[in-house]
Amino acid sequence: MFGMRAAPLPEAITVALAGGEQRIELRRNANARRYILRLPATGGDPVLTVPAKGTLATARDFAERQRDWLAAQLERRPDAVAFAAGGLVPLRGEPHRIAAAGGLRGLVRVGEQAGEAVLHVPGAEEHLARRLTDWLKREARQDLSRAVELHADALGHRHAGITLRDTRSRWGSCTSDGRLSFSWRLVLAPPFILDYVAAHEVAHLAEMNHGPQFWALCRRLAPRTEEARGWLRREGGRLHLYG
Repeated sequence: MFGMRAAPLPEAITVALAGGEQRIELRRNANARRYILRLPATGGDPVLTVPAKGTLATARDFAERQRDWLAAQLERRPDAVAFAAGGLVPLRGEPHRIAAAGGLRGLVRVGEQAGEAVLHVPGAEEHLARRLTDWLKREARQDLSRAVELHADALGHRHAGITLRDTRSRWGSCTSDGRLSFSWRLVLAPPFILDYVAAHEVAHLAEMNHGPQFWALCRRLAPRTEEARGWLRREGGRLHLYG
């Protein structure tokens, strides 16, 4: 019958794997032409995209046929890394060991111990993750502010402010009124990655599109644009595993 809408889907289904039941989120997409199963690199349950007219029965059948692939992908996916004493976290692309410094006051301090870069985090250990996250956000704001001002001066445009977020869908954004937003996790990446994202969003102050002129401008501001884009495609998802 014309105009008949597809039946609503449940939020998720499960499939049986060797390790037990695995939950799979279902998301209907009106633009999708086929069923697609993907495993977010940043953690969380697998997601099965269902076409506009797709059915629950077909979705279940598709998921069952992908069990071996899903099991292999889950086995290879890296685990989340908690901010805890003894753990490793990248800072500007270099691994640093997390150490509980004790005491009640003070700032996170970068040091070296036994030939290893160390982040000494003061305070009680139950507050370590929050203190380290807050410090990393401050470092990210400093680095991004410096990069944005550098590129904005080179471009001859002004921005309307910088905001830090923890978005998974994008590393930065620029609104039509010149407000810039960035993921604080860029401070975990090598410096040329943060520099590229800052240049990318500053370039939008002049070109609110992704046309040839925009990319030419972006490459002028950040000569390692292509290298940075490739790194983010390959490695960017791992930055969300920390915290």
